[in-house]
Amino acid sequence: MTKIFEIATTFFAYLKRPDLYPELRRKIWKNIFNRSSGLRGKDEAEKWCQDLAVSEKDFIENVLKTEFVSFEKIFPQDFEQAVLAQEKTPVKMGGAGSLSVIYYINEFVKSQSAIETGVAYGWSSFAALASLVKRNGTLYSSDMPYILQNQSEDFVGCVIPEKYKNNWELFRFADKESLPKIFEKTNTFDTVHYDSDKTYDGRMWAYSLLWDKLRNGGIFMSDDVGDNAAFKDYCERNGRKPHIIEFDGKYAGIIIKD
Repeated sequence: MTKIFEIATTFFAYLKRPDLYPELRRKIWKNIFNRSSGLRGKDEAEKWCQDLAVSEKDFIENVLKTEFVSFEKIFPQDFEQAVLAQEKTPVKMGGAGSLSVIYYINEFVKSQSAIETGVAYGWSSFAALASLVKRNGTLYSSDMPYILQNQSEDFVGCVIPEKYKNNWELFRFADKESLPKIFEKTNTFDTVHYDSDKTYDGRMWAYSLLWDKLRNGGIFMSDDVGDNAAFKDYCERNGRKPHIIEFDGKYAGIIIKD
């Protein structure tokens, strides 16, 4: 009964949001015909990640050739305020990932135009913007609303310092609606950070689309690449050379576009 109630609640929440009807149709299709997509190839992906993984520090110092200082030590006051902002929120959303890596990849390519999918509290946005604002760059963010948490939209990006928000554009739709709107603003990016639809099929669709928008010399990053085999398969099928970073028991994948 609990599962039926959850499904019904979700369905009626979507019905109140006509702007999200396209995503509702996709979710219905996925739950009927493609429920296994989220974990497809998980065991092989985890083994692959374990074999290749390095630490944040090793990646930043050996690949990006930059001395490693953790993000929270570079921006201690802003970081402390961000932690306090998250603690005050009444809703639960995704936590912080590898902030140091996100900051340093934007520094490495001297990023002026970055795109991310998935925002939640805005930790990754904060890290990217801390670099982008130095060059008056812009972060374009796609974030699917938390449909069952009525207050969540008020707190999306709540940890981002106010001084950075003039350099941030947020699009509140599923990626298949947000990304075309973002591409109307700009068609080329210095960095890509993927952290939204974690299904195998969702990743494979977005990876190809976003890679084509990444400039030569830019950096592509995807979180949680050990959850299924999408990142592994994408790299192997397209001849990409990945870097795998282990952080807090999870894996992020990075590709530098030659």
